[in-house]
Amino acid sequence: RKYILDYFFEEKQNLRFDIRLEKPLGGIPGKKCGTVILTAEELGNCRDCATMQFCANKLDKKDFFGRSDPFMVFYRSNEDGTFTICHKTEVVKNTLNPVWQPFSIPVRALCNGDFDRTIKVEVYDWDRDGSHDFIGEFTTSFKDLSRGQSQFNVYEVRTEVTQIHFTVAIDFTASNGNPSQSTSLHYMNPYQMNAYAMALKAVGEIIQDYDSDKMFPALGFGAKLPPDGRVSHEFPLNGNVENPYCNGMEGILEAYHQSLKTVQLYGPTNFAPVVNHVARYAAAVQDGSQYFILLIITDGVISDMAQTKEAIVNVSCPMVELDGDDIRISSRGKLAERDIVQFVPFRDYMDRTGNHVLSMARLAKDVLAEIPDQLISYMKSRGIKPNQTPLDSSPTGQTPPTGL
Repeated sequence: RKYILDYFFEEKQNLRFDIRLEKPLGGIPGKKCGTVILTAEELGNCRDCATMQFCANKLDKKDFFGRSDPFMVFYRSNEDGTFTICHKTEVVKNTLNPVWQPFSIPVRALCNGDFDRTIKVEVYDWDRDGSHDFIGEFTTSFKDLSRGQSQFNVYEVRTEVTQIHFTVAIDFTASNGNPSQSTSLHYMNPYQMNAYAMALKAVGEIIQDYDSDKMFPALGFGAKLPPDGRVSHEFPLNGNVENPYCNGMEGILEAYHQSLKTVQLYGPTNFAPVVNHVARYAAAVQDGSQYFILLIITDGVISDMAQTKEAIVNVSCPMVELDGDDIRISSRGKLAERDIVQFVPFRDYMDRTGNHVLSMARLAKDVLAEIPDQLISYMKSRGIKPNQTPLDSSPTGQTPPTGL
């Protein structure tokens, strides 16, 4: 925001400006409160005001349920190479082809009167909790914008990052034991987490930082569901079939504990339904802009090995048997295109001394160790290369889709 100082004709008012001043924030003992950064730039004498209107076509869909809710953020480039927000548009709800309202802005606020100065524009999908999803960005200049509606003002909205989507599937079969008994892997101990919760928390707290909105589908399999007792191998832990998303790791743990109170552990242990569930979403996005990870937590007894193998082979186009580190798995004579499975036995990480912090850190490290190579392998197999082209305002003459 701008700060306006009163001007007094009859007084001498001395002002000293540092180009950049950075100071730590304080006020709370023992806590780092962040940093305040002040920058100063002499304003040009340009008094022009610009009125603009933007629209977009085929923006990236960031919400599984419904379309995106896009808005734009405009940045003025500073003399030191940084950017400062100078305008935000309104949010246009539930569309991939938004038309924003016209707006007026002083040219000094947009580029300080320098018509060739870079203007950066970012496009986001609005989320109620403030964790807006980055759709993409482009750069331009006021010189180009002033040409009005033409081929010179059609831009490709690019994103430099691959969006990670993390799904959890938990085994609710009877082989885990009665949750009310201490021998059960699902034992509901009021004083400490059970094995499932420990594994979920250890891995989830690492992977969640790679998911932009931290909203995770959480599924269960192998249980009888109320009210009719039907067996399901693909049910939402939060009970909402239309929206199985949980807010962060805490939301997943809460839904998991609630499910233990409402469903009946049964069987068999079928993996294929949850693998195919995630595969359906992954199959719809094959341009490298999104990558899907499924974490299955189970007691290790698989009933549908053949179907699971087939699902994994199709998606890559007894637990250890599924891990293709040594031998690539196959189904019906068809080899998996890539090794996309990592098996880690939880029991190998149980610390008999009770030091769960270190043991769970080792567990998470080994569970997630192969993901970077798996992601790179996928990109290479599809011929998708990192976007190393600098973002610019080069005319395209057409309306391109978003993407990497």
